[in-house]
Amino acid sequence: MSSISGKTVAIITENGFEESEFIEPKKALEDAGATVHVVSPQKDKIVSWKDGNWGSEFKVDKHISEVTEGDYDAVVIPGGVINPDHLRRSKEAVDFIGSFIKEGKPVAAICHGPQVLIETGLLRGRELTSFHSVKTDIVNAGGKWIDDSCVCDQGLVTSRNPGDLPDFNRKMIEEIKEGQHKEQKMT
Repeated sequence: MSSISGKTVAIITENGFEESEFIEPKKALEDAGATVHVVSPQKDKIVSWKDGNWGSEFKVDKHISEVTEGDYDAVVIPGGVINPDHLRRSKEAVDFIGSFIKEGKPVAAICHGPQVLIETGLLRGRELTSFHSVKTDIVNAGGKWIDDSCVCDQGLVTSRNPGDLPDFNRKMIEEIKEGQHKEQKMT
C-alpha cells in the first residue's frame, strides 16, 4: 500500500458508527504511515455499532470545537445508520466536512456516511455512491449516484457497505497521497 507518512487524517464520527467502517480504514491509514485523529462532537469516547447492537468504545482524540480543516490533509466519515444522522445535526461537524470539499481536500465516506455530505449542500454535479437507501437523497441533492464498490470524483471517495472496504481503503489512501485537488477548489 502507498505511503502517506507525514499526512494527518481526521476520522469524524459520532456514537453508532459501523465498527468495521471505523476500524479498517483507521488501520489502513496508520499502516500507510498517516497520523490519525478521532474527531467527534462527543468528548472522551464514542461507541460503535456491531452486529445489530452497541459495540466497542473508542477514545476521542479531539473534540470538534478544537479542530479546523487546516489541521488535516483529509477527512473520513464511517457509516452506520446512527452516526451520520447525529453528525448531520452538528453544524460544527457539517461545516468541518464541508470545508474539506470546498478546499478540494480528500473526503472519504462509506455506507450511510454520505448523508453528512448531503447536508453540506456541496454535492451538485458530483459522482458518488452510498448504501442503496441513501441513493434518492444523493440524487435530490444534485449528485449522480453510481452503484459501484468505490466511486471517486476529484478526491471525494465513497463506497456502499463494509464489503467494499478493501476498494474504499485503497482509493482513500491513493487520494490522500495525491493531496489537494486544486481544480475542485471553490471560492
